[in-house]
Amino acid sequence: MEISHAKGSYIFDQNGKPHLDFVAGVSACSLGHQHPKVTAAVKKQLDSYLHVMVYGEYIQKPAVDLVKLLANNLPENLKTTYLTNSGTEAIEGSLKLARRFTGRSEIIAAKNAYHGNTMGSLSLMGFEERKRPFRPLIPDVSYIEFNNVNDLKHITSKTAAVILETIQGGAGFIEPKNDYLKKVKAKCEDVGALLIIDEIQPGVGRTGKLFGFENYNCTPDILVTGKGLGGGLPIGAFTASKEIMASLMDNPKLGHITTFGGNPVIASAAYATLKEIIESDLISKTIDKELLIRKNLVHPLIKEIRGKGLMLAAITQSAELTNQVILRCQDKGLILFWLLFEPCAIRITPPLTISNDEILEGCNILLEVLNEIQ
Repeated sequence: MEISHAKGSYIFDQNGKPHLDFVAGVSACSLGHQHPKVTAAVKKQLDSYLHVMVYGEYIQKPAVDLVKLLANNLPENLKTTYLTNSGTEAIEGSLKLARRFTGRSEIIAAKNAYHGNTMGSLSLMGFEERKRPFRPLIPDVSYIEFNNVNDLKHITSKTAAVILETIQGGAGFIEPKNDYLKKVKAKCEDVGALLIIDEIQPGVGRTGKLFGFENYNCTPDILVTGKGLGGGLPIGAFTASKEIMASLMDNPKLGHITTFGGNPVIASAAYATLKEIIESDLISKTIDKELLIRKNLVHPLIKEIRGKGLMLAAITQSAELTNQVILRCQDKGLILFWLLFEPCAIRITPPLTISNDEILEGCNILLEVLNEIQ
């Protein structure tokens, strides 16, 4: 499908056919397509300056405004943000920061985690089939099973950091259970390790809170965001305390460097996006929209719906069935997608701005396809 244009919750092909977007650029387009406040912010910044300089020589107001807004809406220990070009680069920066601050090298990740595809992020992926062609990867990475408290014994005084997704994405939108994240954080504190929480997908309002970790009463030492923060433009960020983040200032000086991180046009879009999500009623309505989807997606071929808010996955009886549903729905004007490690999952991550009528429209198309297959 070749794209002509996109507006609101719809993507239009070259024939002018609208396709209802239940994916939002894999959770990236939080405010849908061409949101007026985001496009206005971008156009205004275009008339001022684009890229000027890196490494903090010049103060650039859009980036300063963005990180201040983040700081004002995060817990006290998460006040200093480093802006990057993507989520996976933010993961890379967070790994460097954890090793630098603790003086340790071991990183513990979860099996079936997905944190990106650059070498460090790929090293965290407990899925050998995707890693094997690119070995050797970074050393001293080991794995625990998500939600398995017995595995916490592997977190020791040798561990620099444990990195977890708030909700496991590629694994099938798996939520933490029985205070799992709190237990991981407590273990990290016991041994002097840091907890890195990856909010690249669950963050920025998608789960009914501004940040997903707020649902589980666990505050990380390092927070990683991306995707939905940019309003459709590429961005990533990692946030920690000033004390922790200061580790990247010296020995070596400028321990993490990026040419375009904090780009003023992208920061303007991100600021407009974050401000709209915070000041509007989008977050408070996210759980209502989740319930509407769950209520209207009841079908014998759907075994369960996993996830929280507008980060949902409908699990069918087989990978073949999931493929059929996604492809047939596209033919009927509904965009759905797959997950990386769970072949039976249908991704449902629409823009936070999607209306109730649009949700019902999408659910009806999905049910129509399921009835045809049944």
